[in-house]
Amino acid sequence: MSPQSDPSVPSEIPTPAPSLTEVESHGVDRIPDAERSASPLDLFRLAFGGANTFSTCVLGAFPILFGLSFWQGLAATLLGVVAGALILCPMAVFGPVNGTNNAVSSSAHLGVHGRVVGSFLSLLTAVAFFSISVWSSGDALVGGAHRLFGLTRGNLSYVVAYALFAGLVLAVCVYGFRFMLFVNKIAVPSASVLFLIGVIAFAGDFDPSYAGVFTDSADAATRSLFWPSFIGAALIVLSNPVSFGAFLGDWSRYIPAPTPRRKVIGAAFLSQIATLLPFVFGLATASIIATKVPEYVDPAAPDFVGGLLAISPGWYFLPVCLLALIGGMATGTTALYGTGLDFSSVFPRLSRVQATLLVGALSIGFIFVGRFALDLVQSISTFATMIITCTTPWMVVMMLGYWTRRGWYDPDALQVFNRRQRGGRYWFAHGWNWRGMTAWWVSALIGVLFTNIPGQFVGPLGDLADGVDISLPLSLIVAGALYLTLLRVFPEPRAVYGPQGARLARTVEVPVPPITGPGAAGDGEPLSDPSTTLRA
Repeated sequence: MSPQSDPSVPSEIPTPAPSLTEVESHGVDRIPDAERSASPLDLFRLAFGGANTFSTCVLGAFPILFGLSFWQGLAATLLGVVAGALILCPMAVFGPVNGTNNAVSSSAHLGVHGRVVGSFLSLLTAVAFFSISVWSSGDALVGGAHRLFGLTRGNLSYVVAYALFAGLVLAVCVYGFRFMLFVNKIAVPSASVLFLIGVIAFAGDFDPSYAGVFTDSADAATRSLFWPSFIGAALIVLSNPVSFGAFLGDWSRYIPAPTPRRKVIGAAFLSQIATLLPFVFGLATASIIATKVPEYVDPAAPDFVGGLLAISPGWYFLPVCLLALIGGMATGTTALYGTGLDFSSVFPRLSRVQATLLVGALSIGFIFVGRFALDLVQSISTFATMIITCTTPWMVVMMLGYWTRRGWYDPDALQVFNRRQRGGRYWFAHGWNWRGMTAWWVSALIGVLFTNIPGQFVGPLGDLADGVDISLPLSLIVAGALYLTLLRVFPEPRAVYGPQGARLARTVEVPVPPITGPGAAGDGEPLSDPSTTLRA
C-alpha cells in the first residue's frame, strides 16, 4: 500500500480552489490530497485541447506533402493516432498515484539522478510543439490580416505576430494549472465549432479522390517511395500523441489518488482519438490546396497556412484567425507549462515562473531561427522524429516499471532529487538505475540509427529495410525486451517493490540507504526507515 493511501492516515480536509489569477505556487512537489480537485474529464480537456488546434492541422497536412492520396493519407493518420493513443494512455496513471509529474515519477525506474532524462524529453517536446503552435498561429494571423486589412506580409509583421502570441502563451503558463484549465475549457468547444464551420466552408471544393503522386502512371522510382512516405507520414502523426507522454502527469497529478485507473487511462486515450477532427481537417484541406493551388504544397517550399488562406472563402478568414489564436494558445500552454514546471526542480535557483520564462525565451529563439534561417518543414519533421525515437523507449521503461512494481511507489523517496538530498529507495547506484537507463539509451539510439523519413532525416541504418522506417517498432521491442531482461539478470532491491513484491522480476535483499541532506529527518537520519525493507 502506498503511503498516500494508508487508511490509518487521516484524510485531509479539502481546501477551496485558488482563483484563476492566483499564480500557482506548486512546483513538482507532491500535490496535497486536499488540493486534488481535478477529474478525468479535466485531463481529457487539457490533452484534447492541447491538440485540437491549428498546429495539429499542419501535422495533418504532412501525408499530402509526402505525396499520398487522400485515402492513403487517411489510413496513415488513423494508424498514427490510434497507435499513438495506445502508447500514450498508460502514462496518465503516474500523476494520481504519486501526485507529481512524470519526470519525477521516473526516479523510481531511472534513479534519483536519472529522472533528468524525462526533463530533457519534456524540453525537446516543449520547444517543438510550442514552436509549431507559434509558427502556424502567427502565420495564420498575419495571412488573415493581409487578406482582411491589407497588412504587409513582411518579416516585421511575422516577428511582431510571433512575439505577441508567444507572450500571451507565456502569461497563461505563468499563472499555472487553474488558468490553463480555464483556457482549455473555452478552447476545446470553440475550436471544435470553428473546425465544423470549416467543413461547411470547404465542402464544395473537397474531392476525396485526390490521387497524390503514387499513381499507376508514376515511374518506378516514385512508386518505390510509397511505403517510406506512408510510414513517415504515420510517424509524424504519431509524434503528436507521443509528445504528451512527458506531460500527462503535470495535469493528472491534480486528480485524486482513489480515482479508478481505467477512467484516467480512458480519458487520455479518448483525448487523442478526438484529435482526428483537426488531423482530418488538415488532411482534407491540404488535398484541396494540392488540387487548386499546388504551388503551396511544393516540396521545395511548402506553405500549408498560406494555401489554406488562398482557398478559404472570404467569410472564413475571421474564423481561421480565431482558430489560430484559440487553438495555438491551447497547444502552446500545454507544451510550455510542464517543461517550466520540471526545470524549476532541475535548476533549484529558478522558481517555476522563472524556469517557464527561461524555457519560453529559448523556444522563441528557436522559432525565429527555424522560421527565418532554416527549412520549416524539415525542422518540424526532424524534431517530431527525435521526439518519437527518444520518448517512446522512455515511456516503455516507465510503463513496464509500473507493471512490475504493481503500481506501488514511495512518493517521499521520489522527491529526493528536488530537495537536493541523497539516498532513499530509488538511490540505486549513486542516484542512477543503470537498468532503466541502459534500456532507454540503447533503444533510443537504435531508433535514431534506423529512422528513415525520405527527404527529411535518414539514419545511418535507415536503408536496411528497403527504405521503410522501422525505427519505432524496433525501439519498442528492444526497450521492452532489454529492460525486462536486465530486471531478471540484475535484480533490483526488494524495497522498491512494496508489500506485494515484484511481478516478472527478481529482487535482492539490500538495506534502504538513509535519506540525508536538506530537510532530512533527524539531521541526517533516514526519512524512509531501512527496517521497513521487506523480505522476499
